[in-house]
Amino acid sequence: MPSLKDIKLKIAGVKKTEQITKAMNMVAAAKLRGAQARMEDFRPYAEKFAAVMKELAGTANPDAFPLMAKREVKKVLVVLITSDRGLCGAFNANLINAANKFLQERASQGQGVALYCVGRKGEAFFRKSDYEVVGKMIDIMANVQMFNARQIGQEIIHLFLEEEVDEVQLLYGRFINVVTQRPTFERLLPITASLGEEEEEEVEGEKGIKAAYIYEPEPEAILNTLMPMYVNVQILHGMLETAASEQAARMTAMDNATKACSDMIHNLTLAFNKARQAAITKELMDIVGGAEALKG
Repeated sequence: MPSLKDIKLKIAGVKKTEQITKAMNMVAAAKLRGAQARMEDFRPYAEKFAAVMKELAGTANPDAFPLMAKREVKKVLVVLITSDRGLCGAFNANLINAANKFLQERASQGQGVALYCVGRKGEAFFRKSDYEVVGKMIDIMANVQMFNARQIGQEIIHLFLEEEVDEVQLLYGRFINVVTQRPTFERLLPITASLGEEEEEEVEGEKGIKAAYIYEPEPEAILNTLMPMYVNVQILHGMLETAASEQAARMTAMDNATKACSDMIHNLTLAFNKARQAAITKELMDIVGGAEALKG
């Protein structure tokens, strides 16, 4: 049985840990407000941009635009967006597991697979794996900027145009609410008019007149400008979603850790009181035994 001193030291250590987790929870909550505001402000723009591009892609000639070129998929690239820091529960692990499952499925179909890692956690994991990592961008998730997304987009577009990859998938943590963050795939390249599964569910049953877009000066010139911009916008959208999801996951994880510390302190306090009571009882029995011996 541990001594009273050992239990006391353990209680003091857990209390310090509780103070740290409580402070981290408060910091994550403060950061979440800013990250969530940026994400919610940008989400409608990104979704509308994607809808317009898919509409335009349905009216354009794929042979006239290199970013719409549909080829036999010999190699697929996954742009994985994770956080740079840990202590956010299973958030990064869920993204990494989703990437692993996708890569294994594609590899089992005979396709080559590669990764572009945004965020230190995903890069650190896959650096030690057998998968090819063609590029990385780390230490940027604390302050997501458009020029970072533009640089990533340029590298990915170059790989696609040089036919080093035939398909590009974006994987990020979509912010649902403070408790739920969902790993989400989105095809970046080639740009097509087809909708993804989630988008099809959203528009299911919606019938109406489709928008007719008027181009000026020429459709080719406009689309050649919009298509690279579309890639950049969707990458930035994924980064903003992941940044907000990271803070939400960290806030939840630190809240759970603080509650676990409180429970541990309660249990240790009970153990301390029991040990102290046992020590007092033993001392009393020794005193009574000594007094009885003196009477004899």
